[in-house]
Amino acid sequence: MTPAGIGRSLGGSGVAGRQDDHQKCRSERETRMTRTASSVAHLLVAAPLLLVSLTTRATALTGTVASVADGDTITILDAHHQQHKIRVAGIDAPAKAQPFGRRSKESLAAMVFWKAVDVHWHKQDRYQCIVGKVMVADPGCRASQCPKTLDAGLAQLTLGLAWWYEKYAWEQSPDDAGRYEFAEHEARAKRVGLWADGHPVPPWEWRRGDR
Repeated sequence: MTPAGIGRSLGGSGVAGRQDDHQKCRSERETRMTRTASSVAHLLVAAPLLLVSLTTRATALTGTVASVADGDTITILDAHHQQHKIRVAGIDAPAKAQPFGRRSKESLAAMVFWKAVDVHWHKQDRYQCIVGKVMVADPGCRASQCPKTLDAGLAQLTLGLAWWYEKYAWEQSPDDAGRYEFAEHEARAKRVGLWADGHPVPPWEWRRGDR
């Protein structure tokens, strides 16, 4: 679902003075050229390191879902039994006290609770929660080793149990943003889940008290 830096004395007078001046200017030009070449060299060395740093930030975390707080927040245990709180990227689910808040939580729990997931993450929010795309095996898979092909966030949108977080669409890949937007529009059109309500209140407005 992510997905971590770009560097004297004056001569005499007359002909000798002019020669000294020319020599000084030539020396200063050579010094500037040397410094410029050095700066370019540092940039060429730093650029790959910056690219590696940025690429490293978009990484994957694998673990088992130990708890589901609501329709877009889970906690996973990694192979070292370390806990990681995860916010599902690209969606905003109803708060627990909101209409459909409980259904949204139950839906996510049915998909991921006590199951292995891959979290493709790119950042942490201000509360130090990892924000990432959560991938889990399709519930219909009966193989011994099922690939994690189900996008939990996209599934929540398809079921009408979350909003697409359009404000942060720029953090998604163009393909994911397009799929998420389409899924919400389809859910709205079919009036499934929370869209059965004539005027559902988005969670970001609910949190501000605009109810």
